[in-house]
Amino acid sequence: METETFASRGMYAATEDNGFAVPAINPAYLNAERVRQVVDYYAPYPEGTIVVDPEGRRLYHLLGDNKAMRYTVGVGKAGYGLTGEARVALKRDWPYWTPTQNMLRREPEKYGPVRAGLEGGLDNPLGARALYLYRGGRDTLYRIHGTPYPWTVGETESGGCIRMFNQDAIHLAAQVDTGTRVIILPKSQAGKWTGVSGESPAA
Repeated sequence: METETFASRGMYAATEDNGFAVPAINPAYLNAERVRQVVDYYAPYPEGTIVVDPEGRRLYHLLGDNKAMRYTVGVGKAGYGLTGEARVALKRDWPYWTPTQNMLRREPEKYGPVRAGLEGGLDNPLGARALYLYRGGRDTLYRIHGTPYPWTVGETESGGCIRMFNQDAIHLAAQVDTGTRVIILPKSQAGKWTGVSGESPAA
């Protein structure tokens, strides 16, 4: 089975990270389109830039020469709340997570018991890694992060920002430095720069 190959080749196998036993990604959540891979991408930005396409459920890390490492992402409501440019100000391994005031107001039964936050771990909503995006020196509250809920990757969910398989979040964070430029596309530009023309194939 094709999806089993992706898991067995190692990219999405179980792994040990900072003392945590990260489980393998269920092959049911993987296919040829969802696994991380190098693709043609024509964004007019320098190597190292990250482009997030929330509507397309993709994140691209530019490699130069019109190539990018493409990751599949899940998008929560907060993931549509920021467009334009930001910078990676902080990187955290197994980050601490605190529910926002909006979460507490919206679902007090769910989030009230953890209003003080959660230590990093396998059940933490931010997963194995988090990239904290700032603009003009201020926290945007926008995060690119792992997730303990792999079935949400590639989907639209009610909560969170930009979620990745934990294995992909670990991989991306290892390639990215603080200060990295991040471009977040609006819905109207979904699929942009995936075609040779620099626009989406449907443009």
